[in-house]
Amino acid sequence: MVLELRPYQREAVDAVYRHLRQRDDNPCVVCPTGAGKSLIMSTICHDAVTKWGGRVLILAHVKELLEQTAGTLRRIAPDLSVGVYSAGLNRRDTDHRVIVAGIQSVHKRACELDAFDLIIVDEAHLLPPAGEGRYRTFLTDAKIVNPNVRLIGLTATPYRMESGMLCGPDNLLNAICYEVGVKELIVQGYLCPLVTKAGRKKADTSGLHVRAGEFIGSEVEELMDTDELVGAACREIVDMTKDRQAVLIFAASVAHAEHVKTTLEQISGQECGLVTGDTSVGERDRIISRFKGEPVPANLFGDAAAPLKYLANINVLATGFDAPNVDCVVLLRPTASPGLYYQMTGRGFRLHPDKPNCLVLDYGGNILRHGPVDAIQISERSAEGNGQAPAKECPECRSIINASYSACPDCGYEFPPPDTRKHDARASEEGILTGQIIDTEYEVRDVFYSVHKKRGADEDAPKTMRIDYQVGFNDYKSEWTCFEHDGWARQKAVAWWKARSNDPVPATAQHAVDIAEAGGVALTESILVRSVTGERFDRIVSYRLGEKPKATEIEAPQPFDDDCGYTQKTTGAASGWDDHIPF
Repeated sequence: MVLELRPYQREAVDAVYRHLRQRDDNPCVVCPTGAGKSLIMSTICHDAVTKWGGRVLILAHVKELLEQTAGTLRRIAPDLSVGVYSAGLNRRDTDHRVIVAGIQSVHKRACELDAFDLIIVDEAHLLPPAGEGRYRTFLTDAKIVNPNVRLIGLTATPYRMESGMLCGPDNLLNAICYEVGVKELIVQGYLCPLVTKAGRKKADTSGLHVRAGEFIGSEVEELMDTDELVGAACREIVDMTKDRQAVLIFAASVAHAEHVKTTLEQISGQECGLVTGDTSVGERDRIISRFKGEPVPANLFGDAAAPLKYLANINVLATGFDAPNVDCVVLLRPTASPGLYYQMTGRGFRLHPDKPNCLVLDYGGNILRHGPVDAIQISERSAEGNGQAPAKECPECRSIINASYSACPDCGYEFPPPDTRKHDARASEEGILTGQIIDTEYEVRDVFYSVHKKRGADEDAPKTMRIDYQVGFNDYKSEWTCFEHDGWARQKAVAWWKARSNDPVPATAQHAVDIAEAGGVALTESILVRSVTGERFDRIVSYRLGEKPKATEIEAPQPFDDDCGYTQKTTGAASGWDDHIPF
């Protein structure tokens, strides 16, 4: 072997061997995109051939993966005899100790290739869940040739593109033997950090329907491919990527990608490459080489091929595409598939000397839908394929409820009917990694004060003053101050009040609201909102306030005592009711 394994790669290899020794089913290794699965695979191949005299088949599904895998094996383990069996590459090697094959070419030719001791499936999330798919057909025949053949899977996503877990007792792969996470490898310096743009809103995908685990393509295209959205999104992309070198864009359809290409070129004055399933092999290779910054021969007219900063595609480059220089990934489409979401963002994981981080711009609400890329939320889908509807937030009471509700069950707010033409041309504000902190400053248009009682609480339970800051059309940020509570909550309310008002600190939420509505608190000019990925709620962390107004001298209402009538109670800390009265 030429290269030394990283610690986690060594652990992965040892875990595979331990699983093969101790169990009789098939293991899977889960490592993020860019973590060096090829080196793990090469080590297993090298050991199988040189230490145990075995024979190995590596299965992949696309030409680029076959070429990449064969090239990596020859570079890392030059002493191995590596062949290729692929109709697309016009190669049909059958006698080598290690063969890299396209599943499309060999799924009916297991006998022709002879016996293997190990079969390794790269990008194993593409394995079918059940039925006589090509992989299952080949493996069934391979076991006839050698009943003791073992299967090993490698993937970055232990769930299929259409959702559903990859490993199970009745699946081709049965258990994860080793897994290392995205965030862990970023911290260790083996993967590139990801950042997101702190935009405010997301595309409105509530009207999309799911078929076979993915949004219906025609509905997605109708939603995303409008002059308004494409124009606004492309302007933002150009603005946000001024200092970026390689911007990879995932579009919703061929027509949408062509629209994006034309618009980007008009706005930026730079060429945007385009790769679709219909792009010829030669043209595709030329475009990708330009995008990677590799030298490309001049055309027939002697024109030099300049590097490409922008490259649009339609899922063609979601899996197995290796371009370490990608420093911005644009998700200009929604997907219901957690696997596809991961594979798209994963194109930015790889390290590059000119790349301090990778920017992810999400215009399809994918981060909110699936969670941060290092903590994707997976649920098994029903046989019918739709699964549970996504959640949505009530704009009135902020409750998180099922998207199927037409009216909020908590406050009665009636949602407008879904409009698949409605969207916002700004990237999502959701963080791409758990724990990522995003601070966004908002100018405040207006402020509203109200008394808030927790749902389901008794009438005599402590109430809070709710403050709603209007920061846009039908866009509000809220916080609560706890004048009627004890301890730290009361202390925070006292500090909040003293920063804004010359009136004595109120003891009740209603008194606070009365003073605020009478103009007794300073105007809030702007707020800074902090979002922490993985946490459900945002927090307002700082304010820009106007001058304190004069005291209103509005008196507090007298508390009512059933036995003694109205009585006034005070504390030494502040005028008002005793903080320790059990409301």
